[in-house]
Amino acid sequence: MIDQIDSQWLNSFHCVYECLSFKQAAEFLDIPTSNVSRHIALLEEKLDARLLERTTRRISVTEAGEQLYVSTKPLIDSLSDALQEVNKHASTPIGHLRIVMPDIPILGQAVVTFCAAHPLISISCDTSLSPRENLLDGFDVVLYFHRGKLEDSNWVVKELARLPSVVVAAPSLLEKYTSPYRLADLQSLPCISTLTAVNGTPWIFTTKEGRLTTVNVKSNFRVNSGFIAKSAALSGVGFAILPLNSCKAEIESGALIPIELEQQPEDLVLYAFYAGRKHLAKKISAFLAHLERALQ
Repeated sequence: MIDQIDSQWLNSFHCVYECLSFKQAAEFLDIPTSNVSRHIALLEEKLDARLLERTTRRISVTEAGEQLYVSTKPLIDSLSDALQEVNKHASTPIGHLRIVMPDIPILGQAVVTFCAAHPLISISCDTSLSPRENLLDGFDVVLYFHRGKLEDSNWVVKELARLPSVVVAAPSLLEKYTSPYRLADLQSLPCISTLTAVNGTPWIFTTKEGRLTTVNVKSNFRVNSGFIAKSAALSGVGFAILPLNSCKAEIESGALIPIELEQQPEDLVLYAFYAGRKHLAKKISAFLAHLERALQ
């Protein structure tokens, strides 16, 4: 029978029982008085029992109404508590947050400060610069650097930070090789490239119109570490494409020389991948908002 009774009918009945007034019950529920009357009538019809005695002056509860209230009050309270708990869990950063991200200081510090600010959240953090997609099912958020166009994915994607990039070389390297201008020149020069990071993609450049160009550079030095790539560039191992903010000091000191090419390197972008769509868990939305603030 429970599937034949609307929960709103019971809510209206409980309110009228406690207020002994259709008008006050309607005000409490914020619905028209006529709706309350209709709910009671439908409930009585479905139960085939008179629940309330109505006169022009007062309302009294019948024996059947008393029995219904006493029997259903604990159930209604338990259901209300359960719904409030779910709502609290959905609106409060709480629970276990599982993250995969690159092992770089600014992201590590952001995770630490987030954990300190949200003691109800436990963190499991795995570090990988280029996580394999078939290993991501157990995680809530994946932070991932990429340059160029993203491949289609079942994950929701959010851009967190866009890092302008520059091609650089040490003065000692430029003493051995002519500074390139055309992108094709890079194919015959020693370059430092990624191993599997950024999917091991070729160097990517963009025109003023926003069209992307890929260049398969010659590389005998391939790494997944931006720190090692910059160190190798400083040592004259090869030309490197680096985020500008990571080598700004070295450019200003003259330890690295920016290379002016016919096209600009495409930005390196930090993306967040997560599975939630319409009803995103508060722990995830709070973490993403915290990251955006930290990266500013």
